Amino acid sequence: MQKTCLDCGEPLVGRADKKFCSDQCRNNYNNKLNSDITAFMRQVNNILRKNRRILAELNPNDKTTVSKEKLSNLGFNFNYHTHLYTTQKGSTYRFVYEYGYLPLENDFYMLVVRDKK
Repeated sequence: MQKTCLDCGEPLVGRADKKFCSDQCRNNYNNKLNSDITAFMRQVNNILRKNRRILAELNPNDKTTVSKEKLSNLGFNFNYHTHLYTTQKGSTYRFVYEYGYLPLENDFYMLVVRDKK
């Protein structure tokens, strides 16, 4: 039985374990296979980069307070962060890479930077 290319269906000639007739077909096949995952990851990474840029612009001196409204107006997405940090006192900071924020009273947030290099 003749094996065929997984992408274009052309008959394969050469090694017994060959799956594609060319590099182009191999790339096409893998790009189709990973396109949904890649698109989702790209979207999440874009949101995280935007959040990080907003926090960096609003916090040039490593610690400041800002309103939720100001963050929202700049397009900050509160649903995306990279990790949490809980202090010994029980305060939980949300971090976007090295830039963190802590909810305060009256819709304000304290912005901090950790390990800035």
